[in-house]
Amino acid sequence: MIDLTVIWAAIIGFAIVAYAVMDGFDLGIGILFPLFKVGKDRDTAMNSIAPVWDGNETWLVLGGGGLLAAFPLAYAIILPALYAPLIAMLLGLVLRGVAFEFRWRDPAHRAMWDRAFTGGSAVATFAQGIALGALLQGISVEGRAYSGGWWEWLSPFSLLTGVALMVGYALLGACWLNWKTQGGLQRQVVTYAGRLGIALLILIGAVSLATLTLEASYQSRWLAWPGILATAQVPLATVIVTALFYRSLTRRKDAQPFLWALALFGLCLLGLGISIWPYVIPARVTIWEAAAPYRSQLFMLAGGAVLVPVILAYTAWAYWVFRGKVGSEGYH
Repeated sequence: MIDLTVIWAAIIGFAIVAYAVMDGFDLGIGILFPLFKVGKDRDTAMNSIAPVWDGNETWLVLGGGGLLAAFPLAYAIILPALYAPLIAMLLGLVLRGVAFEFRWRDPAHRAMWDRAFTGGSAVATFAQGIALGALLQGISVEGRAYSGGWWEWLSPFSLLTGVALMVGYALLGACWLNWKTQGGLQRQVVTYAGRLGIALLILIGAVSLATLTLEASYQSRWLAWPGILATAQVPLATVIVTALFYRSLTRRKDAQPFLWALALFGLCLLGLGISIWPYVIPARVTIWEAAAPYRSQLFMLAGGAVLVPVILAYTAWAYWVFRGKVGSEGYH
């Protein structure tokens, strides 16, 4: 019998990776937005993501909906544990979406909507990082229910992961603008990308070291012999990718810095997978313990087999149609 639980874990994992990759850079642009000159530069930055930003969030819906349908026990435990950061994330995304549209349709209050765009992007990103940190540090589970308090998600570690994700998304945003813009704005974001890359590398190291102190299973995954021969390749690859990132940045390449930044994110997510597999709630609940019945998974897989390729196809088409450099006059 095919293990549909692993297949669904892979689908949800892919949706999370796709969301981090695709929505990460436009949230990063929102974080960097106050640093751009009012007028043409800000309009150009907005136009670089205008055709694709809302479609990017499809993967967030797929990941959340898939978790509910395929792993209902995990959903029932994680949601009450992370109510506060998840609600903050959704409110931030709503504020960002409203501000994105109204800054064009209400020029008289554009400064206010610009601040709302930045605030919504920063809150959504920080909340995502906190939720990730809270999941990694462990969720209190008793029987089949969450047993912790309202503030269990709040810790120095979760705040650290929140800051790290903000820096990471800002790096993706700067690299995206390097690819999509030209002139003074491009030169400005190249400078930002160089600084953010160093900051992110420091934060990756800090989060990685702090993670090893959270659970004994994390240490055994990364440091036990002979598994360390395999896991050591992840930090080695991180150093190599970082070097290639700065090489492409100094050579003033357009697309390459963004692709190398995505590779850096991919390695971080790979490290996350190594740490928690096969748990959906680290050291508490495995994917098989949280899984829906086999027939339910099979029924949903029939829909997923159609839905995921369709999402990939229209996403690829949107990026292809709106390829190339952008200006201050465009989508809107």
